[in-house]
Amino acid sequence: MNPMGRIGAAAAEVWVLTIPPSFRNPPYWPIRILLSMKAVGEKSIAANLSCSATHGGSLPINSPVLRATGFRQEPKGVGGGSSRMSIATDGHDAERSMPPLVVVSFYKFAVFADYKDMRRPLKDLCEKVRISGGIILAPEGINGSICGTQESVQKVLEFIQSDARLRGLKMVESPVTPEEEAIHHGHTSHSPLGAGDDAPFRWDHVRVKLKKEIVTFGDVSVMPTERVGKYVHPRDWNALISDPNIVLIDVRNMYETRIGKFNGAVDPRTASFREFPSWVNEEFQVDGSRTQQADTEDDRLGEPTKLPRVAMYCTGGIRCEKASSFLLSKGFEEVYHLEGGILKYLEDVPESESLWEGECFVFDKRVSVEHGLEQGSFKLCYGCKQPVSDADMESPEWEFGVCCPYCFSTKSEKEKERARARQKQSETWGVIGGPDKGRRNPNRSQL
Repeated sequence: MNPMGRIGAAAAEVWVLTIPPSFRNPPYWPIRILLSMKAVGEKSIAANLSCSATHGGSLPINSPVLRATGFRQEPKGVGGGSSRMSIATDGHDAERSMPPLVVVSFYKFAVFADYKDMRRPLKDLCEKVRISGGIILAPEGINGSICGTQESVQKVLEFIQSDARLRGLKMVESPVTPEEEAIHHGHTSHSPLGAGDDAPFRWDHVRVKLKKEIVTFGDVSVMPTERVGKYVHPRDWNALISDPNIVLIDVRNMYETRIGKFNGAVDPRTASFREFPSWVNEEFQVDGSRTQQADTEDDRLGEPTKLPRVAMYCTGGIRCEKASSFLLSKGFEEVYHLEGGILKYLEDVPESESLWEGECFVFDKRVSVEHGLEQGSFKLCYGCKQPVSDADMESPEWEFGVCCPYCFSTKSEKEKERARARQKQSETWGVIGGPDKGRRNPNRSQL
């Protein structure tokens, strides 16, 4: 890789990647290589090149200026590639060609009987403006987390809220790191490959699913549209949970609470949100058994024990909507929940004032976030989708793409072998299932 000269008044340097002849033949070509350019004078940009090569794995680039940050192999015959590509290193041009990305999580409970009608036009719009992520539509409303440019995300949110029933979406916006932006911009609609493992979502891929519930609770009779607990702004949350008469409940699951929670919170240790109603019934005896017991003096006097004041929190607030509605239906009188969830708290409350301990698990490839919504330190076990730390990955029970200390003993050897096969496919082709998996154009395999 050599500097080839300067262009125009902006004095933009051009770097040319020349692939040796031995790397220009089938069977494996082209490879899409993401290059991150560091400190070219006072400029710093990230750029993407397509090139031809025969190597099926990583091609290290040893340069004081350039560092390869990600490789994704496109199957034989896709694209065409070029053995010689130029890229301008002018920071301003790069900034214009690579608009910043955002991740926005949103939800809204609503009476939405014709929810199926929105799926196709919503998915078409997301694909048109290159939005990635996942959206759920159900009779009770909408729930989603999407990634794209500010302009693209805004178009999708405006389309959703063009339906009066979905206006007033509850949203949390998270930043995207420059590295994640480079990975996103490095994949186009012509690529059947997903974005890099470190990107928040697969680029150019959005899932719009139809379900019975936008957050699975198992009881469709619980309707947050009818009643919910009292919202507490993140700035007022510390004062509330510092009250000794408040019972603080973490509404999330074990794999989430394991890496972070508010100090003193009760952990129901649920494996899924479906288990929460049973835990409440057992913990507070509100499934009918409370009225049948007469073990205490208050009960014998016809005055049952008063249910406690409860404060609840979850990742983005959506689970608390259902949980608080459920508790109110069971006779709880004072139920509070953190508005915007942990994500809004970590965004609004300075770390010096925070009562949060650890990191917050998120349902995308960032895995976890810290204060200021900066990406955390945890990675994901693709065998069980649980967060793993650096220490976990030092364990003999850790095998990338297969298992971790939290699922090693629960997986059979057959399951592990299948996972190893999937991992091998992913490393070889960039997608699970081989070169034809995930293509939009079935005729492309004939190119």
